[in-house]
Amino acid sequence: MTTATLVNQEQVTDTAAGRPRRSLEELVDQLMATLTFKDGRVEMQEPSAVRSIHEARRMRQAGDVDGALAVLAEMDTAGAEKKLARWAFTEWRQLVKRLFGGRGAMVYSQGTGRAAALVPNGNTGMLEVVAVLGMRWRPGKTVSERSLRGLRPLRGGA
Repeated sequence: MTTATLVNQEQVTDTAAGRPRRSLEELVDQLMATLTFKDGRVEMQEPSAVRSIHEARRMRQAGDVDGALAVLAEMDTAGAEKKLARWAFTEWRQLVKRLFGGRGAMVYSQGTGRAAALVPNGNTGMLEVVAVLGMRWRPGKTVSERSLRGLRPLRGGA
């Protein structure tokens, strides 16, 4: 059996992983979907929200929680559908709980798919931003606890 025959078969399985392999045509279609052609040049498109969430999950499972939070922080949730924004928030919240749950972290949300995790900054009444999702704030920013409506403790299952 030739390689070309293997690629064109529907149910070819990868013996190492035990799952169906994608055909060459499917892989090329996926690659072409991520490329754009501008002025005769090839440019990569921004990763989709789904890819960002999957990448963050993969990084979390590999133990890179900081990297996973960084991926979600760069994600644009403004144009995402509600179901996707909620999924991103759930993943983000699990990461925040894992990293900052023991530090009295609080969550401030500006709507679906937009949130910030804040921890107390000493006894000053100020909070420090430690993680964001879909917001312009950056980690390290300090804000007054009194100025934030909807600030809630980080609790519940992760």
